[in-house]
Amino acid sequence: MLHYTIVFLVVALIAAALGFSGVAGTATGIAQILFFVFLVLFLISFVTGRRPSV
Repeated sequence: MLHYTIVFLVVALIAAALGFSGVAGTATGIAQILFFVFLVLFLISFVTGRRPSV
């Protein structure tokens, strides 16, 4: 999931550099949501002591 966050962040940076502000904003929003979902799942797995399945 962290991989997809980085991919969307790179897409947002490239789109912003090329002037596509709508695409950049959308990709940034998706990357932010995925990062927070990853963070919550990581904390849950850390607290419960289970290893996340791949």
